[in-house]
Amino acid sequence: MSAAASARQILTQLHEVMAGRHHAQHKLDRVVDIIADSLTSEVCSIYLLRDGELELYATHGLNPDAVHVTRMGVGEGLTGTIAKNIETLNLAEAKAHPDFLYRPETGEDKFHSFAGVPIVYRERAVGVLCVQHVEPRRYEDVEIEALQTTAMVLSELIAHKELVDDENTIDLGEAPTECDVLEGLTLVKGLAAGQAVFHQPRVEIDQVMAEDVEAERQRVYRAFDKMRDQIDAMGREPEFGKGGEHVEVLETYKMFAYDEGWSRRINEAIDSGLTAEAAIERVQQRTRMRMREIDDPLLADRMHDLEDLSNRLLRIVSGQLGTAATQGLRRDSILFARNLGPAELLEYDRRRLKGVVLEEGSLTAHVVIVARAMGVPVLGRVPRVRSHVSEGDEVLVDADLGTVTLRPSQQLREAFDARFARSKERAAAYAELRDVEPFTRDGTRIIVMMNAGLRDDISALQLTGADGIGLFRTEFQFLVSSTLPARERQMRLYRDVLDSADGKPVIFRTVDIGGDKAVPYLANDIAEKDENPAMGWRALRLSLEREGLLKAQARALLEAAAGRQLSVMFPMVSEPWEFDAAKTIFEEQADFMRDRRRVLPETIEYGCMLEVPSLAEVLDVLLPKLSFISVGTNDLTQFLFAADRANPKLAERYDWLSPAILRFMARLAKQMVGSSVRIGVCGEMGGRRLEALALMGLGYTRFSITPAAVGPIKELVRKVSLPELTQQMQHWLLRPPPDMRAAIAAWAQNNGIEID
Repeated sequence: MSAAASARQILTQLHEVMAGRHHAQHKLDRVVDIIADSLTSEVCSIYLLRDGELELYATHGLNPDAVHVTRMGVGEGLTGTIAKNIETLNLAEAKAHPDFLYRPETGEDKFHSFAGVPIVYRERAVGVLCVQHVEPRRYEDVEIEALQTTAMVLSELIAHKELVDDENTIDLGEAPTECDVLEGLTLVKGLAAGQAVFHQPRVEIDQVMAEDVEAERQRVYRAFDKMRDQIDAMGREPEFGKGGEHVEVLETYKMFAYDEGWSRRINEAIDSGLTAEAAIERVQQRTRMRMREIDDPLLADRMHDLEDLSNRLLRIVSGQLGTAATQGLRRDSILFARNLGPAELLEYDRRRLKGVVLEEGSLTAHVVIVARAMGVPVLGRVPRVRSHVSEGDEVLVDADLGTVTLRPSQQLREAFDARFARSKERAAAYAELRDVEPFTRDGTRIIVMMNAGLRDDISALQLTGADGIGLFRTEFQFLVSSTLPARERQMRLYRDVLDSADGKPVIFRTVDIGGDKAVPYLANDIAEKDENPAMGWRALRLSLEREGLLKAQARALLEAAAGRQLSVMFPMVSEPWEFDAAKTIFEEQADFMRDRRRVLPETIEYGCMLEVPSLAEVLDVLLPKLSFISVGTNDLTQFLFAADRANPKLAERYDWLSPAILRFMARLAKQMVGSSVRIGVCGEMGGRRLEALALMGLGYTRFSITPAAVGPIKELVRKVSLPELTQQMQHWLLRPPPDMRAAIAAWAQNNGIEID
């Protein structure tokens, strides 16, 4: 029997049961009989969630005395595992599963095979439908699909109180009201409070059973046509005019969108009597089940593509399109999403968006870069967080500690408010240093600049009193754009930045895209994806290959800085010839403008990032050509340790205050002695108080850091006696203590310097 025929047979009989005027328990007893007979299964049982536990409500084949007696917690036993993970289990031998739990009162000891599906209402499991058999065997796909269809119908019937008496009211997936604290990965530090908002509102499937099968089929046909038109339109966009990995992704989407097998399975589900939404969801459940069984990462990625398309199709057929950004935020909000792109984040009102919580996310994701620039705390890798929270819930995000608190108790709220108040007090104290020049106790002036990448970031120059912008990341404009930004558009941004800086120095870093910051409209002509994107075809390597890209940016920068000083910095320089090649492109564009009597910058400074260790070995060759060097400690650290900072297992393993890093940094600073070349730090290391303390002791007096760190570092500088610190650091470098971080922290404490 086909899945459609089996499900249709069950649905027909369920309709007959519902039409009767029997007691609810009688109806439940008939339901399990119908399912057991239809699937030729010796046992069928329904567990429903009541008072936080799964209670056996009806059974065919188990001891009837166990009904309303056998109870288990969510996550307990096979049934509890299905409810907790909202997943399907299909086991030939139930006892072999690590979560197997034997309940003697049920009399289930003679049964070997087991299959169960969750009964889901509003993305929460409200029960479990399961079958068992004496002989060890895995249930066939057709049987599992029939169970899934039945579970969807049961969800609707239970929600409408057609299967449960008033005295046996179950937990219908109501929004949880108790406090819940979840852990995640800190992507952008900070504290935030607000009400929960979903980036994409849930698609509620209110009706499972179809009244008119043909009408539902036509709805799906129209949705498929619209989805295919959308994907075809994507292929006609200018950014897809060139080859590359993004084209392969689009081709995969087109393959699925036009896949007859996928549309046929949805049609079969409609034939069984489901609405268009329910049919798409049932086929999606099958996809999720297959995804859990796939070990091949490439195949798993393709199944994720199909999952994404299923979500798109479901939103089209239900008419539930758009995001929370299009509706507008009306209050202080914490945004919840599975994942998020940088352009999507920028659509939100900065005044209302206080924090972001993601089910996925990585340290090097584009959205993290933008969120850090916006000053929005981000917590990632919080699994199934959207099933724990409801729209409007009060939420506290502590991205410093890596936690999100949902519906906090009064005690937790007061503790958070106290931390938040202390944070604001410190911020206020730092703000008072806005116009204070940061001198050490011995009179050494430390240059404290800030990093930026968005036009709106420039306002932080006045708010923080930073000495200038030591790193303007020009790639932000490229990351949030769907097409390559035109030269005129780039020029307007750079000119606005210089105007807003009001005479303070600005160092523009040429575009650092490619590799781990790929954009769809710039193919890098490499057929295979970089195995190590951070060390791949990116930054200056890509720009030199695509000479037109760097020429356009050079012209834009030269035009924007007309009559003023222009400071240009090249990223990812590995050897001197790369710097020479990039500088030549700028000088050729300057000659081009000069020949046409265009106004040029008054002066042009050229510098480079030092983030590739090889460059340190040839600095003597490069120094005569430079005005400044900026050490990018983020990439430098992962290159020195061969440790991907996006890998959570390695993210905290290698310390910025390890002797290896500090000795390398000390050697760089020593090479600058007697040179007119300025050296500074523009990585995250310089924005942390303890690390900045160590860097000053190594001879670094120029920092470019996040705007939020400017005040804390200026305050730190005024407490330091540089000769004493330098002497101590030299001693530690010669004879490293067992724990360098602890040693520096103890020294700071003994000298009255707070490090938090």
